Amino acid sequence: MIYSNDTIQQINLFEKLTHSKVKDMHSHNEILVFIVDNGAKAIGKEGKNVKKISYLMKKKIKIVEYTENKVNFINSLIYPLKAEITDKGSFLEAKGDTKTKALLIGRDGKNLKFYNTLLKKYFNIEMKVV
Repeated sequence: MIYSNDTIQQINLFEKLTHSKVKDMHSHNEILVFIVDNGAKAIGKEGKNVKKISYLMKKKIKIVEYTENKVNFINSLIYPLKAEITDKGSFLEAKGDTKTKALLIGRDGKNLKFYNTLLKKYFNIEMKVV
């Protein structure tokens, strides 16, 4: 993936302030999503790092911890939503109440497309909401 100068500067600022390595960064619905190896270190004590970076960048940020486990990764990605995620081999199945499913899919399927883009990139699978 080719990053713009802006993106590289944002990643460098994030890494400098949190002392954690950024695996990837995406922008989704005016929120910067940082995918890191050590989420607790990146968030900081009482969310100190998140608040500081959000203030400096003047954007909301979300930190997602990368794990090899597909279910844990997607749970970290969709947090604070709680859904029952099941690994069906070639795809992940998400179950939840009506409101949770609506938030997972998003308007015009925007959220689901974003989740599937990341899942395809790292695990070569998709998520389906049932």
